[in-house]
Amino acid sequence: MGQDPQPLAGKVALVTGGSRGIGAAIVRRLARDGADLAFSYSASRERADRIVAELTASGRRAIAIRADQADASEVAGLVRQTHATFGRLDILVNSAGVFVTGMVDDPEADRAAFDRQLDINVKGVAAAVRAAVPLMTHGGRIVSIGTTGAVHVPFAGAADYVATKAAVAAYTRGWARDLGPRDITVNLVQPGAIDTEMNPEDGPFATTLKGLAALGRYGRPEDIAGAVAFLVGPDAGYVTGATLNVDGGQSA
Repeated sequence: MGQDPQPLAGKVALVTGGSRGIGAAIVRRLARDGADLAFSYSASRERADRIVAELTASGRRAIAIRADQADASEVAGLVRQTHATFGRLDILVNSAGVFVTGMVDDPEADRAAFDRQLDINVKGVAAAVRAAVPLMTHGGRIVSIGTTGAVHVPFAGAADYVATKAAVAAYTRGWARDLGPRDITVNLVQPGAIDTEMNPEDGPFATTLKGLAALGRYGRPEDIAGAVAFLVGPDAGYVTGATLNVDGGQSA
Protein backbone atom coordinates (compact mmCIF):
# COMPACT_ATOMS: atom_id res chain seq x y z
CA MET A 1 0.00 0.00 0.00
CA GLY A 2 1.13 3.55 -0.68
CA GLN A 3 1.81 6.21 1.88
CA ASP A 4 -1.22 8.00 3.34
CA PRO A 5 -1.50 11.29 1.41
CA GLN A 6 -3.11 12.99 4.41
CA PRO A 7 -1.50 11.55 7.55
CA LEU A 8 -2.76 14.47 9.68
CA ALA A 9 -6.43 14.22 8.71
CA GLY A 10 -8.64 15.05 11.70
CA LYS A 11 -5.83 16.82 13.55
CA VAL A 12 -5.75 20.47 14.60
CA ALA A 13 -2.44 22.34 14.51
CA LEU A 14 -1.44 25.73 15.87
CA VAL A 15 1.60 27.40 14.29
CA THR A 16 2.95 30.61 15.82
CA GLY A 17 4.34 33.15 13.38
CA GLY A 18 2.58 31.46 10.49
CA SER A 19 2.03 34.33 8.06
CA ARG A 20 5.48 34.44 6.46
CA GLY A 21 8.75 32.62 5.91
CA ILE A 22 9.29 29.30 7.62
CA GLY A 23 6.03 29.57 9.56
CA ALA A 24 3.94 30.01 6.41
CA ALA A 25 5.66 27.03 4.78
CA ILE A 26 4.85 24.92 7.84
CA VAL A 27 1.20 26.02 7.79
CA ARG A 28 0.87 25.08 4.13
CA ARG A 29 2.60 21.72 4.57
CA LEU A 30 0.53 20.64 7.58
CA ALA A 31 -2.65 21.66 5.74
CA ARG A 32 -1.53 19.64 2.72
CA ASP A 33 -1.08 16.69 5.08
CA GLY A 34 -4.70 17.04 6.20
CA ALA A 35 -4.59 19.15 9.37
CA ASP A 36 -6.89 22.06 10.14
CA LEU A 37 -4.85 25.12 11.03
CA ALA A 38 -4.71 28.08 13.36
CA PHE A 39 -1.75 30.37 13.08
CA SER A 40 -0.66 33.63 14.62
CA TYR A 41 0.69 36.79 13.06
CA SER A 42 1.87 40.07 14.51
CA ALA A 43 1.50 42.65 11.74
CA SER A 44 0.99 40.89 8.41
CA ARG A 45 -2.82 40.84 8.40
CA GLU A 46 -3.06 40.89 4.60
CA ARG A 47 -0.65 37.98 4.23
CA ALA A 48 -2.46 36.05 6.95
CA ASP A 49 -5.82 36.55 5.26
CA ARG A 50 -4.42 35.33 1.94
CA ILE A 51 -3.14 32.14 3.55
CA VAL A 52 -6.49 31.53 5.27
CA ALA A 53 -8.27 31.95 1.92
CA GLU A 54 -5.80 29.59 0.25
CA LEU A 55 -6.26 26.90 2.89
CA THR A 56 -10.03 27.26 2.95
CA ALA A 57 -10.17 26.90 -0.83
CA SER A 58 -8.24 23.64 -0.50
CA GLY A 59 -10.83 22.24 1.91
CA ARG A 60 -9.10 22.89 5.21
CA ARG A 61 -10.51 24.83 8.12
CA ALA A 62 -8.19 27.71 8.98
CA ILE A 63 -8.05 30.82 11.15
CA ALA A 64 -5.43 33.54 11.62
CA ILE A 65 -5.14 35.19 15.03
CA ARG A 66 -3.22 38.34 15.78
CA ALA A 67 -1.01 37.89 18.85
CA ASP A 68 2.12 39.49 20.24
CA GLN A 69 4.42 36.58 21.07
CA ALA A 70 6.18 38.76 23.63
CA ASP A 71 2.97 38.99 25.68
CA ALA A 72 2.29 35.79 27.62
CA SER A 73 -1.38 36.66 28.08
CA GLU A 74 -1.87 37.11 24.33
CA VAL A 75 -0.08 33.83 23.67
CA ALA A 76 -2.35 32.04 26.13
CA GLY A 77 -5.36 33.65 24.47
CA LEU A 78 -4.14 32.43 21.09
CA VAL A 79 -4.05 28.86 22.36
CA ARG A 80 -7.45 29.10 24.02
CA GLN A 81 -9.05 30.60 20.90
CA THR A 82 -7.64 27.80 18.77
CA HIS A 83 -9.08 25.16 21.07
CA ALA A 84 -12.43 26.94 21.33
CA THR A 85 -12.72 27.23 17.55
CA PHE A 86 -11.82 23.67 16.63
CA GLY A 87 -12.69 21.79 19.82
CA ARG A 88 -9.28 20.18 20.13
CA LEU A 89 -5.53 20.79 19.84
CA ASP A 90 -3.18 18.08 18.63
CA ILE A 91 -0.09 19.91 17.36
CA LEU A 92 1.78 23.03 18.47
CA VAL A 93 4.60 24.42 16.34
CA ASN A 94 6.57 27.30 17.85
CA SER A 95 7.85 29.12 14.79
CA ALA A 96 7.57 32.79 15.76
CA GLY A 97 10.90 34.44 16.43
CA VAL A 98 13.02 37.54 15.94
CA PHE A 99 16.69 37.91 15.03
CA VAL A 100 18.61 40.66 16.79
CA THR A 101 22.40 40.84 16.58
CA GLY A 102 24.97 42.89 18.47
CA MET A 103 28.43 42.63 19.97
CA VAL A 104 28.64 42.10 23.72
CA ASP A 105 30.93 45.14 24.12
CA ASP A 106 28.81 47.51 22.02
CA PRO A 107 28.01 50.60 24.13
CA GLU A 108 25.20 51.50 21.69
CA ALA A 109 23.43 48.14 22.03
CA ASP A 110 19.65 48.29 21.97
CA ARG A 111 18.71 46.83 25.34
CA ALA A 112 14.99 47.03 24.63
CA ALA A 113 15.43 44.95 21.47
CA PHE A 114 17.46 42.42 23.46
CA ASP A 115 14.71 42.13 26.07
CA ARG A 116 12.02 41.76 23.42
CA GLN A 117 14.03 39.02 21.70
CA LEU A 118 14.11 37.09 24.98
CA ASP A 119 10.40 37.66 25.47
CA ILE A 120 9.50 36.33 22.01
CA ASN A 121 12.09 33.61 21.42
CA VAL A 122 12.11 32.10 24.91
CA LYS A 123 9.25 33.32 27.09
CA GLY A 124 6.76 33.26 24.23
CA VAL A 125 7.59 29.64 23.47
CA ALA A 126 7.26 28.67 27.13
CA ALA A 127 3.95 30.52 27.39
CA ALA A 128 2.56 28.70 24.35
CA VAL A 129 3.57 25.29 25.66
CA ARG A 130 2.23 25.96 29.14
CA ALA A 131 -1.10 27.11 27.72
CA ALA A 132 -1.35 24.27 25.21
CA VAL A 133 -0.48 21.30 27.39
CA PRO A 134 -3.68 21.28 29.50
CA LEU A 135 -5.76 21.36 26.30
CA MET A 136 -3.68 19.00 24.19
CA THR A 137 -4.87 15.53 23.32
CA HIS A 138 -3.05 12.44 24.57
CA GLY A 139 -0.35 11.73 22.03
CA GLY A 140 -0.02 15.36 20.97
CA ARG A 141 3.03 16.83 19.26
CA ILE A 142 5.10 19.91 20.06
CA VAL A 143 7.85 21.15 17.76
CA SER A 144 9.92 24.31 18.17
CA ILE A 145 12.14 26.00 15.61
CA GLY A 146 15.66 26.71 16.81
CA THR A 147 18.94 27.26 14.99
CA THR A 148 22.15 25.30 14.46
CA GLY A 149 23.85 28.50 15.58
CA ALA A 150 22.94 27.50 19.12
CA VAL A 151 25.68 24.86 18.86
CA HIS A 152 28.02 26.27 16.20
CA VAL A 153 27.92 30.07 16.44
CA PRO A 154 28.38 31.22 12.83
CA PHE A 155 29.67 34.77 13.31
CA ALA A 156 30.44 37.44 15.90
CA GLY A 157 27.51 39.41 17.21
CA ALA A 158 25.08 36.48 17.20
CA ALA A 159 25.37 35.57 20.88
CA ASP A 160 22.12 37.09 22.11
CA TYR A 161 20.10 35.42 19.37
CA VAL A 162 21.66 31.97 19.59
CA ALA A 163 21.41 32.03 23.38
CA THR A 164 17.64 32.31 23.10
CA LYS A 165 17.55 29.30 20.81
CA ALA A 166 19.87 27.31 23.08
CA ALA A 167 17.36 27.91 25.88
CA VAL A 168 14.59 26.47 23.72
CA ALA A 169 16.76 23.43 23.00
CA ALA A 170 17.15 22.82 26.74
CA TYR A 171 13.44 23.35 27.31
CA THR A 172 12.71 20.80 24.58
CA ARG A 173 14.68 18.09 26.33
CA GLY A 174 13.12 18.94 29.69
CA TRP A 175 9.57 19.12 28.40
CA ALA A 176 10.01 15.76 26.69
CA ARG A 177 10.58 14.26 30.15
CA ASP A 178 7.66 16.20 31.67
CA LEU A 179 5.17 15.17 29.00
CA GLY A 180 6.32 11.65 28.21
CA PRO A 181 3.72 10.05 30.50
CA ARG A 182 1.00 11.62 28.33
CA ASP A 183 2.66 10.36 25.15
CA ILE A 184 3.16 13.98 24.04
CA THR A 185 6.35 14.28 22.04
CA VAL A 186 8.49 17.42 22.17
CA ASN A 187 11.15 18.00 19.53
CA LEU A 188 13.31 20.71 18.00
CA VAL A 189 14.16 21.52 14.39
CA GLN A 190 17.35 23.51 14.00
CA PRO A 191 17.60 25.23 10.61
CA GLY A 192 20.83 26.43 9.14
CA ALA A 193 20.77 29.18 6.54
CA ILE A 194 17.24 29.36 5.15
CA ASP A 195 16.21 31.91 2.53
CA THR A 196 13.67 34.11 4.29
CA GLU A 197 13.05 37.83 4.68
CA MET A 198 14.83 37.65 8.04
CA ASN A 199 17.94 36.04 6.53
CA PRO A 200 17.87 36.30 2.71
CA GLU A 201 20.31 34.34 0.58
CA ASP A 202 21.60 37.64 -0.81
CA GLY A 203 21.83 39.32 2.62
CA PRO A 204 24.84 40.49 4.63
CA PHE A 205 25.54 37.07 6.16
CA ALA A 206 25.04 35.05 2.98
CA THR A 207 28.64 34.53 1.92
CA THR A 208 29.67 33.37 5.39
CA LEU A 209 26.71 31.05 5.84
CA LYS A 210 26.95 29.48 2.40
CA GLY A 211 30.60 28.73 3.09
CA LEU A 212 29.72 26.90 6.29
CA ALA A 213 27.24 24.52 4.66
CA ALA A 214 28.51 21.28 3.12
CA LEU A 215 26.02 21.83 0.30
CA GLY A 216 27.31 25.38 -0.20
CA ARG A 217 23.89 26.97 -0.48
CA TYR A 218 20.87 28.18 1.43
CA GLY A 219 17.88 25.98 2.12
CA ARG A 220 14.22 26.83 1.54
CA PRO A 221 11.40 27.22 4.08
CA GLU A 222 9.84 24.07 2.61
CA ASP A 223 12.87 22.08 3.80
CA ILE A 224 12.04 23.00 7.39
CA ALA A 225 8.34 22.36 6.85
CA GLY A 226 9.13 18.83 5.69
CA ALA A 227 11.09 18.12 8.86
CA VAL A 228 8.25 19.45 11.02
CA ALA A 229 5.74 17.36 9.08
CA PHE A 230 7.75 14.24 9.88
CA LEU A 231 7.98 15.04 13.59
CA VAL A 232 4.24 15.70 13.96
CA GLY A 233 3.26 12.77 11.75
CA PRO A 234 2.58 9.11 12.53
CA ASP A 235 6.12 7.92 11.72
CA ALA A 236 7.69 9.92 14.58
CA GLY A 237 5.68 8.57 17.49
CA TYR A 238 8.82 7.28 19.24
CA VAL A 239 10.89 10.42 18.67
CA THR A 240 10.97 12.88 21.57
CA GLY A 241 13.52 15.18 23.15
CA ALA A 242 15.34 15.12 19.83
CA THR A 243 17.05 17.81 17.78
CA LEU A 244 16.86 17.54 13.99
CA ASN A 245 19.39 19.70 12.16
CA VAL A 246 18.24 20.86 8.72
CA ASP A 247 21.26 22.87 7.74
CA GLY A 248 22.83 21.58 4.53
CA GLY A 249 25.63 20.00 6.52
CA GLN A 250 26.62 23.12 8.43
CA SER A 251 26.89 21.13 11.65
CA ALA A 252 28.58 18.09 10.07
